[in-house]
Amino acid sequence: MKNFIFSFLALLLLPASMSGQVQAIKGKVVDSSGMGIPGAIIASSDARATADADFDGNFTINAKPGDILKVSMLGFDAISVAATSGLMTITLKEAGDTALKEVVVIGYGTRKKIDNTSAITSLKAEDITKTKVLNASQAIQGKAAGVQVISSDLPGSTPSVVIRGLGTALGGRSPLYIVDGMPTENINNINTNDITSYEILKDASSLAIYGTRAANGVIIITTKKGKGDKVSIEVESFAGIRNPLKTVKMANSDQYVAYTNRAPGTIDYFAEEQPYNTNWFDEITRTGSYIQNNISVSGASENIKYFFSAGNYQEKAILNGLSYSRTNFRNNNEYKISKKVTLNQNFSFTSANSAPKPLSAFTNAYKQAPNVPVYFSTGQYGVSFRNSDDIAGPTGEKGAFNNVGNPVSQLNFYNEQQRSVTLQGGLKLDYEIITGLKFTSQFNGEYYNWKQYNFEDTKNIWLAADPTRIAANYSATSNTNLLTRGREEYFNWNLSNYFTYNKVFATVHDIEVTAGMEVSVKGPREKLSIVRKNVNPDSNYWSLYNTTDGEGVDYAGNVVNLYDIKYNESRLASYFGRFQYKLMDKYLLTGTVRRDGSSNFAKDYRWGTFPSFGIGWIMTKESFLSDIKGVDLIKLRGSWGKLGNQNVPLNNQSYNSGLNSYLGGSILNEGTTISSQIDPSLSWEVTEESSAGIDFEFLNSRLKGSVDVYDKNTSNVILNTKPYGTSGITLVTPAHVGEVSNKGYEIALRWDDKITDNLSYWVGGNFSHNKNELAGLKDLELSPLTGGSLGNGQTTKILDETSIGQPLGSFYLYKYAGIDPSNGNMLYYDASGAKVTQDALDLNKDRKYAGSILPKSNYGVTLGINYKNIDFSVDGYGTGGAKVYNGKKAQRFSGENIEASLATDFWTPSNTNTSNPAPFNKVPFASTYYLESGDFFRVNNITLGYKLPLNETGFINYCRIYVNAINPFITQKFSGYSPELNGDGYPYGTQGIELDAYPTLRSFVVGANLKF
Repeated sequence: MKNFIFSFLALLLLPASMSGQVQAIKGKVVDSSGMGIPGAIIASSDARATADADFDGNFTINAKPGDILKVSMLGFDAISVAATSGLMTITLKEAGDTALKEVVVIGYGTRKKIDNTSAITSLKAEDITKTKVLNASQAIQGKAAGVQVISSDLPGSTPSVVIRGLGTALGGRSPLYIVDGMPTENINNINTNDITSYEILKDASSLAIYGTRAANGVIIITTKKGKGDKVSIEVESFAGIRNPLKTVKMANSDQYVAYTNRAPGTIDYFAEEQPYNTNWFDEITRTGSYIQNNISVSGASENIKYFFSAGNYQEKAILNGLSYSRTNFRNNNEYKISKKVTLNQNFSFTSANSAPKPLSAFTNAYKQAPNVPVYFSTGQYGVSFRNSDDIAGPTGEKGAFNNVGNPVSQLNFYNEQQRSVTLQGGLKLDYEIITGLKFTSQFNGEYYNWKQYNFEDTKNIWLAADPTRIAANYSATSNTNLLTRGREEYFNWNLSNYFTYNKVFATVHDIEVTAGMEVSVKGPREKLSIVRKNVNPDSNYWSLYNTTDGEGVDYAGNVVNLYDIKYNESRLASYFGRFQYKLMDKYLLTGTVRRDGSSNFAKDYRWGTFPSFGIGWIMTKESFLSDIKGVDLIKLRGSWGKLGNQNVPLNNQSYNSGLNSYLGGSILNEGTTISSQIDPSLSWEVTEESSAGIDFEFLNSRLKGSVDVYDKNTSNVILNTKPYGTSGITLVTPAHVGEVSNKGYEIALRWDDKITDNLSYWVGGNFSHNKNELAGLKDLELSPLTGGSLGNGQTTKILDETSIGQPLGSFYLYKYAGIDPSNGNMLYYDASGAKVTQDALDLNKDRKYAGSILPKSNYGVTLGINYKNIDFSVDGYGTGGAKVYNGKKAQRFSGENIEASLATDFWTPSNTNTSNPAPFNKVPFASTYYLESGDFFRVNNITLGYKLPLNETGFINYCRIYVNAINPFITQKFSGYSPELNGDGYPYGTQGIELDAYPTLRSFVVGANLKF
């Protein structure tokens, strides 16, 4: 019923003029063997109509007999034939140079791939939709050389995408997304089924046209448009289940008691026989499930192309109570107003709802002792209380044996709801002034609204934490509950106007020039959060309004916290130009320049210029290579350019108020003082990159590939500096003091072969290597940046003068030296290399750098086979050289659970030949003992599909049924849940630390694609 409603609404939106027809010219497009060519494009310039061949090569187009039909298809030579009234058969000849037919999307235009001088990875719709995930960037993992994607299976999360290495420490790290011309921060609101192409711009030659926003790379996403000459309805529906890909086996009650009873301070602490044996991970998780339904309606008439889609995604996560849903609507239309004027319109609406739960429940489930029950026999929540008989019990005569809460209670008491709405839309006008000269004007807007509430049942949480407590003892002055209400809102818009001129002179000079200007405005972002106590416990009456007495909010007595902020509007004015030149169809030159002015910076440092150039040589067009059998394409590329990152820390003038001056014991005056200084020269970070590459195709284009090398250097990285000691200023000042280097290479290969008309296959892969380091610092005193907190007083990362030569986000730890064979205590190396105990370590001298979450290499593999109506494919992804920190294991204080591998093999006087220390009950130092390899290889996706042999004239003319296994297998060295630890996405935060982390999931999906 839902799909029918979607279809009916879509049909109502279709323009009435689409029904007008001239005459139906029918035919079939075939190859030299007579096989139909699906997807072939048939165009009539006389009738201004287009059509696409169906699965068997059949087509119908509105035209007149005698009109010239141009027929083209990727991999075949285009031909022109006259339309006839009878059934036509059009034969296409396979092209010798397939690269000439491919087109990639570049900034403010498109370019034939063969003529492109830059490094761009182009992914098509099938590359994105094959893996059934929520965010398209998660689906590209392993499919593009030089692109690292750190994803999370947490519903609604945003993957971290790093292109050719991390170039900033404090600035924004995400690439710029361009969706149908609209710059945006992420693509969580995009339905992957609506995407037709996903272009990743990687080098300076392709990126410089985006100026101050391009240093982290640019991803251009183009959504679908209407095609064909009749209404086409496509439906996809799938459902899947999810479970953790890898779990950690924890000690059971017997193992836990045996371990704890040997630790100092807890000798013979517990009774050997325990009545409870709780698997806390099982208690807080469930089998996850998710479903998605999509429908699209598209088509074209003489003057209009239309596309309408709707989709709904719903997921119940593996963490009890956590859920997420998203609904998308999209409408893209193209109107041929006249022979010279075309108007494109796009609009999308996305509504997302989530019921989040605290991910710290995973850490608490890891740490809580197994001899604690979920509930005591009294019905109260189980807690780590030790009764007089040395077992866990509600009376707790002997006190608590750890400070870990009950994770089931934690989830049950957490009550939060979030809702967001995103609207994106725009208009694009193309006007052909004269032949070869086109003017384009495009406006896009984006509106975002987010609302949230969180109800905290304070009194009952207090009671649940201690079974001996009673309600009568709850403090009368304490609040019984807290209600938090929050909202966030912004509106961004972008306007670009540019000219495009292309012309071929004297048959050998092919020129294309693009020039224009752009204005981008990020509107003021408003954030509001209010916390009120003692609201009506009935959720129907949750409100900041005081409903008990009918009066407004008593700010003094009822409002506990108020946060209200409105960020400044940010404006960017830009002028850009690009010159592309091809000589004799084999020598290529590209030059780009963009000048940006940003309102974020001081007047004298507001404008910057970002140039680039690229060169190319199609060697196989030369006579000495053109006739060599098996060599179809060799193209050399080279480029240089400057890029910017304006998403950086800004000057922030801070004041301290209410300060008094005294003279002779009396107040002289009251006032304020400046507590921070500003750097007037603060501006964007600038990256300079040089790169070179080669593209090749051999053996009738069955073997394709590319090799790229690059050197990317950011010379004015912003870091925090200390104020002068005599200034009286206390806060740090951001300044251009650092230099970050990324050097690497990328290799991509793919083999496609067709054995028979019914059997074809492919094998492909890519590999990239990157060396990242803080290359230098100016002669200024940095304010040390410490991060990677473990929540136990220990940190794991630092950025200061000693960090030169290290990758960004490097771990800074004590070096583990094994165990003392005499007592089983952990030993560490000090600065001199001597083995010492924990008590002898010096915080400032004895820690060492020990690797980074940033991998040195990434690689992806893909293979597949098509046999008649059956398709099968496998995709995999892996990393090498990264380090991850087992933070949950390192959070032990006293009485927490341990892993089964430790509980069955630890140092004792009779077991000294072990790598695990003796049981202990103290906060462990952050050391390399908990640092592990982050290397892994995972099969990301296995797909098996079958196309039903249907009659093309039937109501359903296409049906494909498929099954997917997502993340079915992994090989990893890390002993935790997942080596993919995006954390907060910040290299000096919790990224790379498994603490409060959502596990990687294994999913199994069944679905179907239908076309009507």
